[in-house]
Amino acid sequence: MDELEAVRIKYLGRKGLVTAMLRGIKDASPEERPIIGAQSNRLKELCEGLMAERRTELGGDIRGNFYVEPIDGTLPASEGQVGRRHVLAQTFNEMRRVLGGMGYSIARGPEVELEYYNFESLNFPEEHPSRDLQDTFYVTDDVLLRTHTSPVQVRYMEEHQPPLKVLCPGRVYRNEAIDQSHAAEFHQVEGLYVDTDVSMADLRNDIAVFVQQLFGAKTQIRFKPHFFPFTEPSVDVDMTCFGCGGSGCNICGQTGWIEIMGAGMVHPNVLRAVGYDPDKYSGFAFGIGVDRVAMIRHGISDIRLFLGNDLRFLTQF
Repeated sequence: MDELEAVRIKYLGRKGLVTAMLRGIKDASPEERPIIGAQSNRLKELCEGLMAERRTELGGDIRGNFYVEPIDGTLPASEGQVGRRHVLAQTFNEMRRVLGGMGYSIARGPEVELEYYNFESLNFPEEHPSRDLQDTFYVTDDVLLRTHTSPVQVRYMEEHQPPLKVLCPGRVYRNEAIDQSHAAEFHQVEGLYVDTDVSMADLRNDIAVFVQQLFGAKTQIRFKPHFFPFTEPSVDVDMTCFGCGGSGCNICGQTGWIEIMGAGMVHPNVLRAVGYDPDKYSGFAFGIGVDRVAMIRHGISDIRLFLGNDLRFLTQF
């Protein structure tokens, strides 16, 4: 092997004959360079092949190693690492299971959206702050990264007639200052039900069932008046604190309640935008953050952990 290594150095080393020939191609005439280059490379490959063949004959592997650790087939196999679904995927699947059992089917749409579907069709006024370049990620003047999954509702209603009952899941984007409770990229599930004679009582019933299935049968909800451009009337939905059961603690700020989602009756202007007659049809919509539900259910204190790809965190769920 020592003699073989000396041969390798003589021909293929940094100062070897074949190496010098390759380096000398630049000094040849333009007509000769392709011919000399091709022949030199073939010579180099031939030498390397002969070297590898001889090394194997002498008892080494192709890298020149002589000792290979034997494999004992009678030893027990090492424990393999089994993959698992991301905690957000687990949470979404549970939410989909609950809503699917309540009659909601899935509707999906693009993450890169037209401003018309993201704002105009949802009754957002032109002066609304979320239309500002500093609040939303714009691709062009009329194309942006969707700020909610509500555009999916509009697209679905344009192609279907009532009655309809859909859930719209997906990733959304907002130009947030990132901290423990805010992220520029997060996940939502929105629900939409449109039919004749849909009321706030129907909305409260569906949300109550949904929340109790996720957080326990004793969980209570309450509505607080709020404003959303695409619903009227609009409400914020609170649920009894998971930490104290409603008696008051540091988690809920001694109030006994935690805000969990926004909801309301679909605004007549949104129904008109998709060609529905608001005098004939009514509906409700609600939206909830998948990340927020996962944080509440698992006691996670920092939303940034979800997209950190840290196996120490992900393997806990």
